[in-house]
Amino acid sequence: MDFDAVVNTRRSVRGFFRDRLVPEPLLREALELAQRAPSNCNVQPWRVFIASGARRDLLSAELTKAALERGGAEQVTEKFSGDYRTLQIACAVELYSKMGVAREDLAGRKAAFLRNYTFFDAPHVAFICMDRSFGVGVALDVGTYLQTLMLALCSRGVQSCAQAALCRYEDVTQRVLGIDENLRILCGLSFGYEDPQAAANQARQSRLPISKNVNILT
Repeated sequence: MDFDAVVNTRRSVRGFFRDRLVPEPLLREALELAQRAPSNCNVQPWRVFIASGARRDLLSAELTKAALERGGAEQVTEKFSGDYRTLQIACAVELYSKMGVAREDLAGRKAAFLRNYTFFDAPHVAFICMDRSFGVGVALDVGTYLQTLMLALCSRGVQSCAQAALCRYEDVTQRVLGIDENLRILCGLSFGYEDPQAAANQARQSRLPISKNVNILT
């Protein structure tokens, strides 16, 4: 696909074909392309851990267990207010309405949130990390890498969903995947081939006009 088509096609997919694996050569192509992402002084600060197969299944079980035992599984990671809160609510309304989960259905909402820890049935999950000594500037570099990786996957027909919820229970993920405690998990990325019949995948999120986000000064 050309660049515009890739950007317009990429979206957060929350339903995958569990048994359809991404071929390793194709995955490596996407990872090699993402490695071209820019970073301050070219330090390339991203550290990525990808789990598939038995390791992926073990991590899913352990994260789900932690979410159920420790509580708070239904809470969002960030707190938004004002216009940001309005957009957050609109996003949730679109997603949960397509999934048939009413606002007052607390059990349904919790079950939907727990699907983060089954990686929405994706056969692969990546954890994007950086050294704990780094601040927001380096986190920006890692975010640039993440976007490049998602676009590289999308251009090859592989969909993904970046998940802030996978920052939680960091101790569990570190133990199961052998991630050094000096690395901070910034987000998870579930990826694979989209199941177009999944209810959550019927959701479509809008974008604001650029005038809401961009100031062009003369």
